[in-house]
Amino acid sequence: MQRHVSADQLKAWEEFPWKTTEQGASTSVLLAASPLVDGVTGRYFEDNNEALPRGDSEYSGVAAYALDPESATRLWDASEELLAQ
Repeated sequence: MQRHVSADQLKAWEEFPWKTTEQGASTSVLLAASPLVDGVTGRYFEDNNEALPRGDSEYSGVAAYALDPESATRLWDASEELLAQ
């Protein structure tokens, strides 16, 4: 995706550490293939670890609304309703 980003935008993003393709895929591969996470569901992961609730950073961790059971129920109900149409 970086090939579609201007040089100016890349310069502005220099404060963020970039991952290699392998680093970017490692969490997905872990969750798809590792016996360490057998039976683990409904959790958020980042950088090969379960993600913690988001603190001051907007770029890591899990947002509070994503952990809210009431929001999850509303999303599930809305999804079922849309699929039934």
